[in-house]
Amino acid sequence: MAHILIVEDEEKMVSLLKDNLEFENYQVSSAKDGKEGLAKIRNSVFDLILLDVMMPNLSGFDVCKQIRADGITTPVIMLTAKGEEIDKVLGLELGADDYMTKPFSLRELLARIKAIMRRTQNSTTGKERCKIGKLDVNFSSYDAFENNNQVTLTHREFDVLKYLWHHKNSTVSRDDLLTAIWQMDDGITARTVDNFILHLRQKIEFNPSHPRHILTVHGIGYKFIE
Repeated sequence: MAHILIVEDEEKMVSLLKDNLEFENYQVSSAKDGKEGLAKIRNSVFDLILLDVMMPNLSGFDVCKQIRADGITTPVIMLTAKGEEIDKVLGLELGADDYMTKPFSLRELLARIKAIMRRTQNSTTGKERCKIGKLDVNFSSYDAFENNNQVTLTHREFDVLKYLWHHKNSTVSRDDLLTAIWQMDDGITARTVDNFILHLRQKIEFNPSHPRHILTVHGIGYKFIE
């Protein structure tokens, strides 16, 4: 049974989410603020985290930043009352896998949770290992290493890299990535794709300013070269 952590300071929201998730046969834990949530994430294993942005003691942005710095790659869906693009971009850049703006449809949230769970489960099947720039990458286990030292990539970063790798030597447009990875979420733009590529280059390329593997095709998108 998949275990989901809700980090949210609104009791009514926690109760609503908990009831619906348990009805879908998920095991559910909760934390009332960012500080408690961070402690639970560091001391327990979860399959997915629902993380509110605006909380006392520690914001969702800070929690996400700290767990990614710790090397914790558990998928994160951020929940917030804010709808501005800059907030979505910030959350994704800090390592979140998805983003829901309140008020949101419970049906849509459950669909996104299931989609992330499917990707996580599917990643355990098959052996897909390759050398990409500085990194030894194992797509099946979502692991990456540089000189035997683990390098943290989020699930969404792995998904972007895997898509490019499977389409090596072909030009992939930003719209292709938006459709394949983000299902053309209205809140996600081409700039989000560019930011993900920037972060991937910093982790993969020996010289991110002069990339050899993830190349820009001006006016279109990107091309992956082994």
